[in-house]
Amino acid sequence: MNKKVLIIEDNDDIRESTAEVLDLAGYQTYTARNGKTGVDLATSHLPDVILCDIMMPELDGYGVLYLLGKNPKTASIPFIFITAKTERADMRKGMEMGADDYLTKPFDDLELFKAIESRFKKKQQSGSFGGSAASLQPVLDELRRKGKVKTLAAKQVIYVEGDEPTHLYYLLQGQVKTYKRFKDGRELSSTLYHDGDFFGFESICNGELYADNSATLISSEIIQIQKSDFMEYLLNHQSVSKLFISLLSGSIRDKGKQMLQLAYSSVRKRVADALLQVADKFGNGDDSCTIKISRDDLAALVGTASETVSRMLADFKEEKLIEKTGNAINILSKEKLWNVKQ
Repeated sequence: MNKKVLIIEDNDDIRESTAEVLDLAGYQTYTARNGKTGVDLATSHLPDVILCDIMMPELDGYGVLYLLGKNPKTASIPFIFITAKTERADMRKGMEMGADDYLTKPFDDLELFKAIESRFKKKQQSGSFGGSAASLQPVLDELRRKGKVKTLAAKQVIYVEGDEPTHLYYLLQGQVKTYKRFKDGRELSSTLYHDGDFFGFESICNGELYADNSATLISSEIIQIQKSDFMEYLLNHQSVSKLFISLLSGSIRDKGKQMLQLAYSSVRKRVADALLQVADKFGNGDDSCTIKISRDDLAALVGTASETVSRMLADFKEEKLIEKTGNAINILSKEKLWNVKQ
């Protein structure tokens, strides 16, 4: 079967000529003239690689990468940005968001083929190292069965910064956050976990004391797996090692992105991003969804005072981006929230 390439580009000449070259080389191509259509085609056809322009109307390349990265079906598809020379400074943002490579316009046929084949090769190597998802699942099921199920109430601490790690945790059902607590009482949340997530593995893998705290947001069921059992599976099952290497890399990338947001993004943008983070973790996957998170927990994600978060939420409500019903926040459009400016 021919390898499938999706080209998302608003310039007709570049889009059509790129598709023509790839068609002649034996690829099966799909084309989209804007980001919205590109996301739809990616979801329906699941291409082997995606070429995407950055500057496009309606939904830009960053928005396309963000939406596809949040969909489990499309998150692992190699993503190559197409960028003009004047936009090369923007590529750091793209790579931080998870793009695999980029092509600078104008590019010749050889550059195009090299970029695509390089992505195919790396994807195949990754797959052969880690094994299939079907072969990994039984091993993870075995690992989970070695643990003990524990039911925790809302707002209950799981582990504390500075403690010796003794368990790997798996969230069967519920919501969990990890966070730093400062001497003045402020909190900064680093990661949210939902059903099916492992957590608490960073300190075990690094051989260090816990660097943060962990607590439930709502009543939750958690499997506690002994550290010794986890280490045994890491050493004896290559597929498990591959999974946790990937989880560690994602954790490092996400925390680095959070630090950049704290340093360079306005509070307005950070509140919008925090709402999207909660929606992606605990929402229903649709463009509009309802989330439940306390003002204090949202402030800890943003890294600001709860009063500031309240003002931003009031602004978003006025701008028809959200609605509030009691403790629930109704996000009217994740796409519009994503496009909130600094």
